[in-house]
This record gives sequence, C-alpha cells and structure tokens, in this order.
Amino acid sequence: MMQRAIAAAILARGTTVLRNYTPCNDSDAAIRIAGDFGCRVAVDGSTVSIISNPDNENHPAGDGTSNRFNVFSNVINCGESGLGIRMFSAIAALSDNEIILHGEGSLKKRPVSMLEKPLRQLGVSIETTNGFVPIKIKGPLKGGNADIDGSLSSQMLTGLLLALPCARLDSVFKVTALASKPYIEMTLRLMNDFGVKAYHEDYKTFTVKGNQKYMPIDYSVEGDWSGAAFLLVAGALGGRVTVTNLDSGSLQADVAVLDALKASGAKVRIDDKSVSVEKSALNAFEFNATDSPDLFPPLVTLAAYCSGNSVISGVGRLKHKESDRASVLQKEFARIGTEIILDGDLMVVKGGSVRGGTMHANHDHRIAMAGAVAGIAAKQPVEVENAESVAKSYPGFYDDLASIGAKIE
Repeated sequence: MMQRAIAAAILARGTTVLRNYTPCNDSDAAIRIAGDFGCRVAVDGSTVSIISNPDNENHPAGDGTSNRFNVFSNVINCGESGLGIRMFSAIAALSDNEIILHGEGSLKKRPVSMLEKPLRQLGVSIETTNGFVPIKIKGPLKGGNADIDGSLSSQMLTGLLLALPCARLDSVFKVTALASKPYIEMTLRLMNDFGVKAYHEDYKTFTVKGNQKYMPIDYSVEGDWSGAAFLLVAGALGGRVTVTNLDSGSLQADVAVLDALKASGAKVRIDDKSVSVEKSALNAFEFNATDSPDLFPPLVTLAAYCSGNSVISGVGRLKHKESDRASVLQKEFARIGTEIILDGDLMVVKGGSVRGGTMHANHDHRIAMAGAVAGIAAKQPVEVENAESVAKSYPGFYDDLASIGAKIE
C-alpha cells in the first residue's frame, strides 16, 4: 500500500502527506524513485510528505504535443522490488525521455517480459534484457487498447491502472487469467482515494478514462497483513499475540491468513483495528493461496505444527518470487525436520513438530521470517542463515518477535 501511495503522490499535483510509514527496503526504494521523478520528499518519523515535480504542473498531456511529464533522472533503481519495477515502468512511460530502470539482488532474476506487449500496444518503446532488467523505456504512454496476460503477476496491471489516467487517450484492455484479484482491488481503491477512477467487467475488461488528475491528499497507509501474518502464526504456536493497526475488512489479499488460522483451530479474536491469536491444539487444514501467494511461508510454518497433513494450493504462483519459493520451502523446512510434498499446484505439509536445525533464507525475506517463527516451538533452536534479508519488507521483524517473547540471538 505504501508503494502504491507513493506512486499516486508522484502523479498528484501538490503536496501529499502519507502517514503510518514504516521503513523497509521496498518502500525506501519507492521514496528514492519519487526523488528521481523530480519530487521533493521529506520524512519525519512515520510521516512522509511528497511534493510533486513542479515541472509537471500541466500534466496530464491533454493535447499530446509536448512532454508534460518530466523525470529528473534517466536511470531509476527499483532495488529488489518486484512491484516497483513493474509499476514504475508504466509510470516512467508517461515521459517522452528515454529512461532505464534496473534493480538489485533477486530482482535481476525476476521476469519483466510481461511489460513489453501491452506497453508497446499503448505507444511505448520498450526493450528488456532478454526478459529481465535493465529495461529501456521511451514514451509517452498514449493510451488505447491492449491485451494483458495476468497469470504471472497482477503488478503490471497495477502499474497500468495507476499510469493510464494521465494518458492522453482513453484506454480499454483485456486481461486473461488474472491472478491475485485482491491486489487489483487495493489499487482501484487507492486510485479512487486520490480522485481518479478505473472500471472493470469481471476483471476481464478494464476501462480507464484519460486526462484525469490525481489530487494531493492526506493519506493513512493501513497496516501490512503480509508481515502481520508471521506474528499471528507466532501466537498460534507459542502463546497469545495481539497485533494492532490491522483492518480485518482490508482488501489486502493476506487478510485471508485469518481463515487459515481459524481452520487450523487457533483461537482468533478480532477487535477494532487489532487481531489476537492464542495457542490451541492445531489440526491440519486446507487453504487456497492462489490469490495470496505471500502467505505460503507463514502457512507452511503453521502447518508444520498441525496434527496431520495440510494442503495449500496455488504453488504455480511461487516460481518467480524472491526465490523459487516452493522448492526453497521444501528444501529448507526439510533441514529442520518438516517434510513437504509438491504435487502440481498443491503443497502438502506433513505436520506434527519441528526438530530444529539450520536453514538458509535464500535471500528471500519471507523464508527468513518463516524460519524464525518456526523456531518458537521447535524441539531445538532454529538457526536462520541470511537472516538480514527481512530488511526488504520488515526490518524490525526480529525486534517485534523478541517483544512478544521469542528468544533471539
């Protein structure tokens, strides 16, 4: 939500104030990108103020005769953010400057080929590096008609939805096999909050009017269910945990962790803006994570302690994460005593207990967090190598885990 809000602030004309900011590598990369786009950015504790580039005062380019969306830098570093590279590529395409977008670490291995066809259909010159970063883009993004394959990721669609209201022409695009519909609902709600709109018919046809204007607003970023999921699972394994600043009515896909926790037999209590989970006898569960693939790591940790075999579907969504997440979960959890069977789109976790031992995060923040939480109730300690990878999304994770009683060295 923070990355989306920063993108909207870049496109708004004036000063946008974003509240409830929590530092992490992905959000910090988005803040740097706002500077690359010529915005003035001030961070004061948990508040981020973004003053849009004054050179874009006449944006959007209604007559299409000149470059109305200016970019301060022609080289943009998206860090390791998969959402960032796919979202900011579409926004960078609003400019008629040639811009190169690149990344670091695991992002170099994540495909971006899905950007090419729709951006070209919408008037953009784009070259990837054999389907990976760096990406060379030259706009302007004019709008029009496009076809989008949504099976690999919804992030490309999020980028187009955010950028196309600022294009000269109206846009209509057909989307096939869209994954993670909740993430698109998050994007549409945020756009509406900033004063622009897009419409869809059953997530298959999207319509976006051109020449809309984002409005600068005071915006509170809601708590992150992806990170909270690990703390809630920790409560199910080790005691009672309450996580605040969570909206149980959120559009975030990972709010579905509540359904899995309830299905496992954990005691769940939902209050106003907080969720409590308490340890109980845990039973095997079934869960479809197709729309919430980031829940696989915490749910594997939960399933490892359930009595019986738990089945999580949606494995096909894990191939191009920070790691090949399905095979990494299988390999690394085997090292601490939990067997995982991969069967097509299904992951079967043989539960009971965790022996303990050493596992490697494989430069994947969610694997590191899963391993740490798995150690809470293990027979022997769990040592997580490459533990610093949590900085990508949740630098304060170990401090928060320690604050609820976990012993961390």
